[in-house]
Amino acid sequence: MSYLPDLSVLLVAGFGVFLIAFMKGAFGGGLAIVGIPVLSLVMDPISAGAVLAPLFVLMDVAALYYWRPSTWSKIDLALLLPGLACGTAIGFLLLKVIDRSMVAILIATITLAFTALWFRGGGRIVQRPRSKIKAVIAGTASGVSSMMAHSGGPPLAMYLLPLGLPKAVYAGTSSSFFAAGNLMKALPWLALAKPSTELWTLMGLCLPIIPLGVWAGYALHERLDHKQLYRLCYALLTVTAFKLLWDGMRGYGVF
Repeated sequence: MSYLPDLSVLLVAGFGVFLIAFMKGAFGGGLAIVGIPVLSLVMDPISAGAVLAPLFVLMDVAALYYWRPSTWSKIDLALLLPGLACGTAIGFLLLKVIDRSMVAILIATITLAFTALWFRGGGRIVQRPRSKIKAVIAGTASGVSSMMAHSGGPPLAMYLLPLGLPKAVYAGTSSSFFAAGNLMKALPWLALAKPSTELWTLMGLCLPIIPLGVWAGYALHERLDHKQLYRLCYALLTVTAFKLLWDGMRGYGVF
């Protein structure tokens, strides 16, 4: 019996992994959900989650080579990480109880309202004061949605983007936040999905793609100025929200 995946599965999964790694290199993580639909073309969502859970951790290790502690907003991480830990635990407990489609629709609706207000306001980068309450809510919501649907980016972005952080600090803080979150959820996801030998082989074959994707993303980040990066982040956040809305509506048989 061969445990090697089909060539078509390998090519599609490899492209998906490259795209996610590219997003982590360019934006520090959080917007990686845009690559998940690619993997869903060749495998079911649970298998895709099983493949991505350990690969996310390795992508974060590669990304942190560029986004080192000097780029982290430690005051924000101190506010966000406790909520992230709680949210990850809550998300794991709710996986078999709460409808993931409803979670996706709720996050998508809030995110679309958030991005619409920003674009309507002219897309200005304005530094707003920190809020401990917003940080706790964002960290917890990110943990829940990341554990349940690999979609922890929107809640974190809705907290970090209004702070108007320098582009490297935004990316570094996002990267370190998701490095912690992906490490927390890797084992629960693997326990849930119980990947086959073929999936483990696929993960191994995708490993060389990770550093290439992260490097390419970081090269793009270096070319963007502060305003361009924020506009692109908000645009990708909108795309992510529509993807979540699509997933949620499809879960109810609308599409």
